[in-house]
Amino acid sequence: MQCPDYCRINLSMPLLRTFFEDGSDTRPDFRLSRESLAKLMGMTKSDRRHGWGPAIENLVFLFWLASGTSYRVVSRAFGMPRATVHRAVHRVCEEVVAIRSRVILLPKMENLAEVGSGFAGLAGHPAFQKAVGAIDGCHVRIKPPSGPDGQCYRNRKLFPSIILQAVCDHQGRFIDTYTGWPESVHDSRVLRNSPLFTKEVYPPAGQGPKGYLPQGEEESSSQQNKSMRV
Repeated sequence: MQCPDYCRINLSMPLLRTFFEDGSDTRPDFRLSRESLAKLMGMTKSDRRHGWGPAIENLVFLFWLASGTSYRVVSRAFGMPRATVHRAVHRVCEEVVAIRSRVILLPKMENLAEVGSGFAGLAGHPAFQKAVGAIDGCHVRIKPPSGPDGQCYRNRKLFPSIILQAVCDHQGRFIDTYTGWPESVHDSRVLRNSPLFTKEVYPPAGQGPKGYLPQGEEESSSQQNKSMRV
């Protein structure tokens, strides 16, 4: 079936020409290499009976994420209506969320030695052989809720945000994510309330650095330390 005129690829737009014709590096505009783009499009590809198709919708979604800009700017960059940009962003976002469990995975027991060796290689020291991941948090800007609780989301840089806690392996791949807490909450509290800690799902028993203790053991160790203080 022939594509209607309104959804034909407009190669006069630089972003579309970069992807479909030039063969140039896509990372400056979309933050992903062509190989990663192809893999993402293969995982989120679904039938479109009408509209722009999954390829352009994925590009719109990724450019919106990469640039952090408004729908108005994205619509001008791709030469399409703002309402179309809005629908594409929300549709692809739902598809990405649906496949997250296939992409963000904790390493299996048999792969932990490889992860530890990778961290040891990065650090240049064998002490990191027991490392099972790198954890950190960052701010995700949001529109704060109304009312007095909205102030809880204001961070030290004076804009509202929530905390994203993420764990990566030695190759920089996300293996666990947890988000939703307001920025005013300390990182340690976010960790203590995350499934990673409360359910003790990772690292497995006997793995990880000596500084890691499951919740029950940590409380016991804390009480022992208090009793030893003079």
